[in-house]
Amino acid sequence: MKFNELLNRFFIWRAAHVKEHHFLLVICFLVGILTALAAFALKSAIHFFQVFLTNNFSQETMNFSYLLFPIVGILIAGLYVRYVVKDDISHGVTKILYAISQRKSRIKPHNTYTSLIASSITIGFGGSVGAEAPIVLTGSAIGSNLGSFFRLEQRSLMILVGCGAAGAIAGIFKAPIAGILFVIEVLLLDLTMSSILPLLVTAVTATTVSYILNGMEAMFAFSQVEPFTLDRIPFVILLGIVCGFLSLYVVRSMTWCEGKFAKLPPWKRFLLGGSILGVLIFFFPPLYGEGYNTINTLLAGGDLFQSLTSESLFYNIESRWTIVTFLVLVILFKVFATSATNGGGGTGGVFAPTLFLGCIAGFVFSYTLNQLGYTTYLPQENFALMGMAGVMTGVMHAPLTGTFLIAELTGGYDLFLPLMIVSLVSYGTILIFEKHSIYAKRLAKRGELITHHKDKAVLTFLKIEDLLEKDIPTVTPEMTLGEMVKVISTSSRNIFPVVNKENVLMGLVMMNDIRNIMFRPELYDRFTVQKFMVGAPAQININSNMEEVMDTFENTKAWNLPVVDNQGVYQGVLSQSSVFNSYREVLVDTYSDITE
Repeated sequence: MKFNELLNRFFIWRAAHVKEHHFLLVICFLVGILTALAAFALKSAIHFFQVFLTNNFSQETMNFSYLLFPIVGILIAGLYVRYVVKDDISHGVTKILYAISQRKSRIKPHNTYTSLIASSITIGFGGSVGAEAPIVLTGSAIGSNLGSFFRLEQRSLMILVGCGAAGAIAGIFKAPIAGILFVIEVLLLDLTMSSILPLLVTAVTATTVSYILNGMEAMFAFSQVEPFTLDRIPFVILLGIVCGFLSLYVVRSMTWCEGKFAKLPPWKRFLLGGSILGVLIFFFPPLYGEGYNTINTLLAGGDLFQSLTSESLFYNIESRWTIVTFLVLVILFKVFATSATNGGGGTGGVFAPTLFLGCIAGFVFSYTLNQLGYTTYLPQENFALMGMAGVMTGVMHAPLTGTFLIAELTGGYDLFLPLMIVSLVSYGTILIFEKHSIYAKRLAKRGELITHHKDKAVLTFLKIEDLLEKDIPTVTPEMTLGEMVKVISTSSRNIFPVVNKENVLMGLVMMNDIRNIMFRPELYDRFTVQKFMVGAPAQININSNMEEVMDTFENTKAWNLPVVDNQGVYQGVLSQSSVFNSYREVLVDTYSDITE
């Protein structure tokens, strides 16, 4: 018996005997296993490349190979993406946001492995980015394609996309709670009874498999030297403000750099990005790769942090401010190293860079205050940990994810209160200047971002093209009243767009405005449309998002409005009734739980 026939029999049996929401949990379990295996494969590949390339590096002198390896890495990754993948696999989290916001929930099959290959080469050779965005895209692609293979419903596919992302975060960080919160806060998937259990199954499964493969230790070795005391709360709040402004610097700088790289042709992007990356890593070796070694060094305590200046121009410069100056420069240039990596053709995310920047910022903040001696001693390891939560929260607009991820990454659960304070203050600070996370800015500008505000979320699902009424008769300014009456007699509508020979909208004829003359035949040849047509209360651009459309309806109090393109060419009429009807259908379809 052929495989396809067996598969069809299985689908028939499953439809008859297993309910959709029960079978969904089985698929979520498989997604958890596969995402954890994918995370393990990615981390192993990155580690292999890094050890192979840097094993013989000198720890005391500058290594000129730093000028070459990162460039080679983004060149290989860029060629792989351009000539093998032949698709854009950058901005993985934004792609998932778009898939969810458009209710497509279908991610291309090649995304289950292409991001792993490209990012492992990029980061393994020294690219200054993180592996988390590629693994999140990989996990979501696994969930989407596994659900499609087993022919699950659309709503189940949306949940599986989120489950794949949760499994990826849980698998790579051994952080199940953070994986779930990431999906809720960053991917904006609503927490309902139909989604919470699948997310839990996937996250717990992925974490368990990760423990089996990597051991039970936390990702970062951290031991709390001193317990948190309430008298340090003012300094924790101040650190939160610092992290908020640092997050703003990260978001604005990366957005600016991304725009500059996007204007260049591919080879110029590679040459510019590779040159910037190689030079920055040569002078500041901590920028090499994800930066997790630097994080471990700062969290380890003692005088180990002094080793960070090795292999750099700052080596052997004996001054207590040397490390501060060096690390501040690393913070400033990390943004450009990350942007150069992605802009030059590499593949990676900003997840790890936010942890890296936050850890350094927290350490520099506490170390500086300790050196100045104006305060009681601030544990530098604890504040480095808080800084990680603060910057990650600010960049991603995810205070709960930032708090729980750092606690799960390090086992620093005793610092929950200061972690939450830093996260909330950082989030509140950046929210004054940036309404959306670094992932959501691109979609928000186009009005394609789903939010937790259900009215606005449903509106993102509606498209003008799908609601446009194109069967309404149009008239010209030269037509007589008699000809106008004939058009009215063949239509059931009371609004008629007036267009010229180029089909550019000139105005509207409202039947109520001519009701007093339309039954007087003696006037049929005396009046033309141009005399009794009126201007439209407003025109809707075909490229507007639905939130703008509803604002226009609200401001004009109109029930029907004409739609035009950028040149003013008439496209059709949009009515509030069609919008409301579609709104109700989408609301029921999107937010009702999967039936039992």
